[in-house]
Amino acid sequence: MKRDIPITLHELNRMVTGWLVVLIAIFASSSINAASDDPESVNPRQEPTLLVMGDSLSAAYGIEREEGWVSLLAERLEGDAQIVNASISGETTSGGLQRFADILRQQQPDIVLLELGGNDGLRGLAPAQMQTNLASMIEQSQQADAKVLLLGIDIPPNYGQAYRDAFTGVFYTLAEEYDVPLVPFLLEDIALDTTLMQSDGIHPTADAQPTILANVWPALEPLLETTQQAAME
Repeated sequence: MKRDIPITLHELNRMVTGWLVVLIAIFASSSINAASDDPESVNPRQEPTLLVMGDSLSAAYGIEREEGWVSLLAERLEGDAQIVNASISGETTSGGLQRFADILRQQQPDIVLLELGGNDGLRGLAPAQMQTNLASMIEQSQQADAKVLLLGIDIPPNYGQAYRDAFTGVFYTLAEEYDVPLVPFLLEDIALDTTLMQSDGIHPTADAQPTILANVWPALEPLLETTQQAAME
């Protein structure tokens, strides 16, 4: 009889343990199912992605990359948006167009900041071709359900007024044709201030970068608000 007691207790412990395992499994299963029914848990709202497609003005040429206006934008939007900077110094609209489809597919941005054209102007390339290239990138963005912000630029007066008018006119024409917001001149309040320009007279200094962001922000902020509201619906 003395040997029956530990055997009975052992069997009882096994039964209790078994029931605990079953109860834990049922509880865990209920918790998983409850989480799966929560849309925020199944597919949490992700931060919007902003793609900056630009040239040296957005690639922080001649300064530290973290000092550039795109990096300053990333700091301002930290936790609220993801910034992808695909800018390359010396890039033309033709070069940007060649890269654009792959970048658009890989990054799937919600907003595209299109800052190209300056190098076309400095090289005296045809404004009509620049317009065609930019138009293609705008169309691809809109077909991918991405909003577009067009960042315009100007060229020095020695290129002649006729060419300058044709060049800057491209940005206004595209903004109207595709109904996209436009920052007419990215270097507003900077280009004519020698203290804010590097020695080449083309690229802004680190001190100028907050002003560039200030020029961009009023046009960008409404796009961000619209994108964030749509993501919450």
